[in-house]
Amino acid sequence: MSNESHQRILEALNWRYATKVFDAARKIPAGIWSALEQTLVLTPSSYGLQPYQFLIVADPAKRAALRPHSWNQSQVTDSSHYVVFTARTKMTEADVDKLIQRITQIRGIPAEALSMYRGMMVGDIVNGPRGRVAHEWAARQAYIALGNLMTAAAVLGVDTCPLEGLNPAEYDRILGLEGGDYKTVVACALGYRAADDKYAALAKVRYETSDLVRVI
Repeated sequence: MSNESHQRILEALNWRYATKVFDAARKIPAGIWSALEQTLVLTPSSYGLQPYQFLIVADPAKRAALRPHSWNQSQVTDSSHYVVFTARTKMTEADVDKLIQRITQIRGIPAEALSMYRGMMVGDIVNGPRGRVAHEWAARQAYIALGNLMTAAAVLGVDTCPLEGLNPAEYDRILGLEGGDYKTVVACALGYRAADDKYAALAKVRYETSDLVRVI
C-alpha cells in the first residue's frame, strides 16, 4: 500500500464525525450503497459464525415510528439509509451446522473433515460458558460490523452516526423481532451532512496516541 493510500485512510477518519444533521434530500447512490452493504457482509466474526442480521429500514413510516424511541434524534428519519444491527438471542447446533454447510459449499471441504472444528464451536458457544451469554457475545460481533461500516463509509465520503441512544425493546416490537432469534443492539444512520450542521466544523478531540497505544 502506498503512502498516498495511508494518508487517504487517515484523512477519511479525520473527516468523519458523528453527524447530527443530515441533508434529507440527498441520497446515497445505489453503487456506493451496494459497496457499503458488502462491507457488512464481509465483516469478520468469531469462528466466522456471523451471529447477526442487518436490517435496512427503508419504510418511512417505520423510521417515523422508531424515532420517538431513539431520543427523538432526527438522524433516524432524515438520513439516506438507516441500519439496525441485530444479534442472535442464542446459538444452537443448527447455527453451527449452517456454517459447516456453507464452508463445504464454498471451499469444497467435506463436512466430515470439519467435525473437529464443529465440535469446538458447539463446545464453546452452544454448550460452553459462552453459550450462556451468547447474545452478549453476538452483540460484540455486531459492533465489529458497525465499525467496519463506518470506516468504509468515511473512505467513500459518506457520513455516519452510530446510535446507541435507543430503546431496544421498542425497536424489537416495531420491527417484528419479539420472540424471534434476533434482538436489536445498535443502529447507524448514513447519508450526507447538512450544510448547517455546526458539529461538522469542530476539531476532533482525541487523547494523545501515547495515552491510548502502548507497546509492551
